[in-house]
Amino acid sequence: MAFKPQSEDEGAMSEINVTPLVDVMLVLVIILLVTAPLLTQSVHVTLPKTAATTPDIKEQPLQLGVDAQGLITLNKLPMTDLATLETALKDELLRNPEIGLHLYADQDVVYSKVAEVMATVQHAGIAKIAFVTEEQ
Repeated sequence: MAFKPQSEDEGAMSEINVTPLVDVMLVLVIILLVTAPLLTQSVHVTLPKTAATTPDIKEQPLQLGVDAQGLITLNKLPMTDLATLETALKDELLRNPEIGLHLYADQDVVYSKVAEVMATVQHAGIAKIAFVTEEQ
């Protein structure tokens, strides 16, 4: 292939030579492949053996249930209305300010009922709420 001298009537050459770019990228890949195993080295230690212990839970969280008919239970005791629930929750919060609550709601319960119960829990001052579900 012969090169022609550029004449004045021809435009500028618009081709990009990507060969140097490919060469640089291949060198970078090789450097990465060589140095990657060096980054994963770790110090091998023998860890001490201990006996299994039970977690130190001073008090179990409150169990709040809402069944399909909308009946509310707190620790398996039925609550007549939301005001009674809020009073009971405030009493529990006075005993233990760090108390948590597990909410068990039936899948067939109306969503608005669960929202009302959650608002009541929030008004009582309990901030740690966990929703309990079953694994499928």
